Amino acid sequence: MTEPNQTSPFGSLREQLLDAAAAFADSPVAVSDVLAGLVDDVDRALREKLEIFPVCHHSPASALAMVRRLREKQPKVIYLELCEDLRPLLTELRNCKLPVAVQAFATDIDGFPKTWAPLSVVAPITEASAEYQAISYALETPGVELVLVDRSTDHVFQWAPKEEESEKSGKEVEAGLHGDAVGVEIGDLRPRFAELEEHLLHHGKVRHWSEWWDQYVEQPLSGADYDTYRQVMVLIGSLFRRLNRDGSRLAVDEDRERYMWTRIREHLSTSEADPADCLYVCGAFHAASRVEQFGLASTAAFEISPRTQTKWLYGLIPSSHSAIEAQFGLAPGSVSIAAASWAKSLTRTKLTPFQLAGQKGARKRAAKLPAPKPVGVPADKLSAFLSQPPALDELDQAELLAWSVDIVRLARRNGYLASTADAIAVFETSILLAGIRNRARPTPYDFQDAAITCIEKDVVPGRRDVRRLCEILLGGDRVGEVGYDALPPLARDVYDRLKPLGLDLEKRTIQRALLDLNATPELVPCSDLLWMLRYLLPSDAVRPIMGERRLGERSIQESWDLSFGKHQRSIIELGYEGISIEQVLEQRLRRSVWDPKATAATALAAVEDAVLFLGSRRFADELGARAVELLAAERSVDDAPEVLRRIRRLMAYYRANEPELPAWCEEFATSGYAHYCTLLPTAFVDDDTGVRQVAAMLGFLFSMESVALALGCDRAQLELAVLQSHPESPAKVALLWAARHQLGLLPMAELRSRCDELLGNPLVIPSYPQYIMGFVQAMEPVPKLSGFVVEVISKAFGRLPDSVLLPWLPKLITTLRDQAEELVPLLVREAGRTFPGTLAAVDSWTPPWTARPATAAAAAAPVASGPVAELLRANPAACDAVAGLLGCEGGWQELSAGGAGHREVSALLAEHPEPALALAGLLT
Repeated sequence: MTEPNQTSPFGSLREQLLDAAAAFADSPVAVSDVLAGLVDDVDRALREKLEIFPVCHHSPASALAMVRRLREKQPKVIYLELCEDLRPLLTELRNCKLPVAVQAFATDIDGFPKTWAPLSVVAPITEASAEYQAISYALETPGVELVLVDRSTDHVFQWAPKEEESEKSGKEVEAGLHGDAVGVEIGDLRPRFAELEEHLLHHGKVRHWSEWWDQYVEQPLSGADYDTYRQVMVLIGSLFRRLNRDGSRLAVDEDRERYMWTRIREHLSTSEADPADCLYVCGAFHAASRVEQFGLASTAAFEISPRTQTKWLYGLIPSSHSAIEAQFGLAPGSVSIAAASWAKSLTRTKLTPFQLAGQKGARKRAAKLPAPKPVGVPADKLSAFLSQPPALDELDQAELLAWSVDIVRLARRNGYLASTADAIAVFETSILLAGIRNRARPTPYDFQDAAITCIEKDVVPGRRDVRRLCEILLGGDRVGEVGYDALPPLARDVYDRLKPLGLDLEKRTIQRALLDLNATPELVPCSDLLWMLRYLLPSDAVRPIMGERRLGERSIQESWDLSFGKHQRSIIELGYEGISIEQVLEQRLRRSVWDPKATAATALAAVEDAVLFLGSRRFADELGARAVELLAAERSVDDAPEVLRRIRRLMAYYRANEPELPAWCEEFATSGYAHYCTLLPTAFVDDDTGVRQVAAMLGFLFSMESVALALGCDRAQLELAVLQSHPESPAKVALLWAARHQLGLLPMAELRSRCDELLGNPLVIPSYPQYIMGFVQAMEPVPKLSGFVVEVISKAFGRLPDSVLLPWLPKLITTLRDQAEELVPLLVREAGRTFPGTLAAVDSWTPPWTARPATAAAAAAPVASGPVAELLRANPAACDAVAGLLGCEGGWQELSAGGAGHREVSALLAEHPEPALALAGLLT
């Protein structure tokens, strides 16, 4: 137990606490140590030569006490618990609308695990905080120096445990504008002892910590004098510190305290500042520090490690009450209630707070300072504060009645069936709840509970629940805004380039931008910028309603929904990556293709984006060369469909817009031809490779064949690859047959015969849909087979009995939907060209693949005569080749005497002379 100070003003209080511990505690020794330590911590903090101002983050009571103390003391130097490298940003607060957050950001990290990137640290600032009052006083008062003494942002992550990773729920990430940034907790006061917090909430008859703090600390201290405020805050900080069980976090906090006291002593030693004219603003938890470096008289050294080589970027981002609550674990609505309490306390006490000149969204207030008052010897104010009950505020009926009426109006506007009777019920229930909880005056939390009980009735028909409506009524979720002058150069450039749209991009509402690019060609640069922002920002920040951008196409008119106000943070963070949108886009594309997990499809997508958004041939060629390297290094064909789709589109674009293909396209065609020929036999037999991937490989080989052969590739390589392929899967077998037909190795007659054999084999019928699936996929590399695929499916429907067809039909439909969804429209169009267009024509329709019945004239063996017939009969090889290709059977007929066999032909030509005349005109 700490030896008591004989000259301490708290000696009497110390004896009273020891007597109480001996009389009431089960283990008086342990309790007496804690109680005596509390008094000793308060006495130590008050006796320190450098005045310590303990605060709680976003506490109106701390802000009020800060305003009073600054006007009384008027210090020349203020030491503030905030990351020391954030100091240059504080002057930019005058260009912002609070709340905002000071941010340090790093993407290129050195000395930290790569999985941590990007690193982000934020320190939110609201008007109802003691820190903002100290910053405003120091920046607006001549001759006052503001020194930040907390660890740097680099040390925040240096001291972070390497084996643990913070986890946030989806709701927290969605609610917070800070994202997954690490929050710097200035003056964090919350018990880190679960049993203590539970005990305080239970006996205080409150639901959460924010309500307990407002009831038992905020309200009693809002009107207290400075000595009382200071002693009570140090006492609370000491209590939470001594009951803390989180050893790892306490060790980090103690290192922070050593860091801050070391920086303070360094500044005092290098400056001519008098400690009597200085003020040290820190959290109440740190004010009760017991480290050996505490105080100006300490000589204990603390070695501060050097910063890493990580390059930190700094800026301001918009914040909100809900973002602060989500990041620091506060109850929903607590920051809004604190802001409302701050405004009400200013009106009641008639205090004039400090604010930065030109502060956006703030009232203009005079900053006249009275003459400073001398500092007296601290007296014991704790005894009276702890022994006397707090003064109870009288019921403000006008305020409570206004709340009750307004909440009913908001509820009706949001779909609730609320009435005047509900307003009366809310009013009376608020008073009842306050009485049950030993409160003379209902707090905003009592009013909120009463409104939920009387209006919501366990039904939420509207878009917002009553709890959210109460938060809106009591102040709402105020959202900050970073002013134009405080934005990084990239963000300012974005706003400047979009000025021709004539929209106020700082509004948080969704705005519609209409662009007629033909009538107003000066809006074309705005369109280009919007498409780049569409690529870089979240999807709901820049959303196209009409218009699209594809290779070789440009929209005539465009319509956009813009929501820059809600996504200002995303635009600001783009400024950390470069000085222009084009530079950021180029860096991201380059980073994507050089990523260790990048594939050829990724590189081709980057080439397409570079052509669409940047229009740089040099950069596109660089990315294309990388695509060639990635394709040659790939050992799987999972991305073959994507590669085929993108390279086809790019080559079509270059052929239409360039005099010749880029060198990388030609190299991609030759490398891909050899690459896929090598992998084709393995892909046919590999169970992990799908039929779609094999079809895409064949599509690449057949579509790029002309380019590859022109550049020196050998077609024999493809033929050997097909001949070496021996698949077992039915779909791949059908795909192989289609490939052999394309290469001329399998005539159509033999292909049709094989399919007829499959359809006639009862053992093969259950797997016949898989063969059809293979033929459907074959329409990608062999488009001319679309008619044959219609024939195969039609034969199956025509020949199979219902007992076989009905169980088989669902499997066929699901197979087509899952594996060939993009090819079904092509199949339907081919079927539309094959089948008759009317229902009446179906009965007399004969399928083109069905042999027509022999007519009487045909039985008479009609033949033709003349020079053409004689020429064909003298050279029958050409006709035999065509007949074999078409699958026609039969031989040459002998010419009948008198040429009587061509009467039907003569009649047909006489009735339809147009083809003969056209042919004659072509030949002459």
